[in-house]
Amino acid sequence: FFDQFSLTAFMGIPLIALALTLPWILYPTPQNRCLNNRLLTLQAWFIRQLTHQLFLPINPGGHKWALLLASVLIFLITLNLLGILPYTFTPTTQLSMNMGLAVPLWLATVLIGARHQPTHSLAHLLPVGTPTPLIPILIMIETISQFIRPIALGVRLTANLTAGHLLIQLISTAAFYLAFTMPTVSILTMGLLLLLSIMELAVAIIQAYVFVLLVSLYLQES
Repeated sequence: FFDQFSLTAFMGIPLIALALTLPWILYPTPQNRCLNNRLLTLQAWFIRQLTHQLFLPINPGGHKWALLLASVLIFLITLNLLGILPYTFTPTTQLSMNMGLAVPLWLATVLIGARHQPTHSLAHLLPVGTPTPLIPILIMIETISQFIRPIALGVRLTANLTAGHLLIQLISTAAFYLAFTMPTVSILTMGLLLLLSIMELAVAIIQAYVFVLLVSLYLQES
């Protein structure tokens, strides 16, 4: 069951390289014209709405991140959705890739906060009104929680997608073998598989949005 998550190669080409390249090929490039086709108009509207929702609570200084976070969001959504198709590879089920996205983004928010608002950033480590004996313990706990953030980002995305793929494979395998012994139960199982596949589509979009939303919240603190 876990073979679907292994890093394989086809004709000497790693599948993860093809999967990472494919999203940039699928989306059309905007043209320098007043009128565009419906696909470009829908794409621009979608990106504009998502960017507006993400950066609404952030001050204008953080709006420089709009292009980066919007690109990461579209990139993750595309990879997650493509991974649901049969005979495809999902790079976002690899913890190493997700951590490679989470750690630099989290570290950038921490460094920006330390550069522009060092006092405010350090104030997060100690709540107001803390008793003196608890100060060292709370500082240690808040410091550990800061370093856990990128791990939580990467593990959350990996765990949700891996669990969904495994559950789909388990139920589809059960439906296949039950078709020869209990056809009625197999049909019910296939109905459950269809509902699970629809839910997995929603999970693929939501998890990409949650990943970028948490990064924007970390940026808002900075």
